[in-house]
Amino acid sequence: MTNTTLAARPLGRSGIPITPVGFGAWAIAGQGWGFGWGPQDDADSVAAVHAAVEAGVSWIDTAPIYGAGHSEEVVGRALRALPAADRPLVFTKCGLVSDDPFGPVRKTMHPDVVRRDLEASLRRLGVDAIDLYQVHWPGDGELLGGVGDLGGSRLATPVEDYWQLMADLRAEGKIRAIGLSNHDVALLDRAEAIAHVDAIQPPFSAIHRGAAPEIAWAAAHDTGVIAYSPMASGLLSGAFDVGRVASLPADDWRRAHPDFTDRLAANLLVADALRTVAARHDVPVATVAVAWVLAWPGVTGAIVGARRADQVAGWTPAADLRLTADDLDTITAALAGSGAGEGPLRPAA
Repeated sequence: MTNTTLAARPLGRSGIPITPVGFGAWAIAGQGWGFGWGPQDDADSVAAVHAAVEAGVSWIDTAPIYGAGHSEEVVGRALRALPAADRPLVFTKCGLVSDDPFGPVRKTMHPDVVRRDLEASLRRLGVDAIDLYQVHWPGDGELLGGVGDLGGSRLATPVEDYWQLMADLRAEGKIRAIGLSNHDVALLDRAEAIAHVDAIQPPFSAIHRGAAPEIAWAAAHDTGVIAYSPMASGLLSGAFDVGRVASLPADDWRRAHPDFTDRLAANLLVADALRTVAARHDVPVATVAVAWVLAWPGVTGAIVGARRADQVAGWTPAADLRLTADDLDTITAALAGSGAGEGPLRPAA
């Protein structure tokens, strides 16, 4: 396999350099679980991972909850097929458990559960150490999406306790760096008082800009930022319209999400603005969506998914695309005019 080289950036002060784009392995988890993206062929998934590596992408982000471990298994299969020198860094997560792929997902950072899940992830991925291990969600003891009847106060592990556990795991050598996903500034402050936060993983895109305070926090603390869903789960890829949404498989979680229903018209206006900018640069619309995220001060890299090898070329050029003031003006006007999303309308100069 011949690899292209993308310029790397330091992930905070972790000592780990990463390319500006990474491969997101949520969508390749397949169907048969509550947050699936419809049918998925594992051979296509492996080919997509290999295409990303060949394009120069240096890291993969996955999680054990994706497909009840299936995403990690597929990533492990893709890694084993690569020469050791070509294998990308592997980032995964902990803190979400479910006894049934279609049942409730519970947040838990109990030490016994985390250590068990770490060993399971290492086994599925076929690696000796995780390069970045992240707490998937705060709110220990709750159901994902809302507090359930699981005895949250009894089960809850304070952030100070679970972050100390993460620091201990890093010291033991089974993980190289530790991170927090979906944690707000108040929780980041509490964690930083225990041990340095190597990286955060917030949702961030042109239509979901609410994590701007967390990104600013990271910049002030020399913490890396890997943003997830920079294309808003495909909405900003240039491939969606009303008809495409209507044709999504019945078991694709996006069919019922407000971004693809109530807010669809406003979101597609933003996608149209990205299409205008893409035409100026002669690049795919997805490239512009990801480049907008990478233009935000403090963002180290963006996690971008692909379900087929041919999709990778749609976003890897974002690593080198520099949006102009006119480009940002076009996107800002669309955001203001459509009312899509929340948060600041453009990156600071």
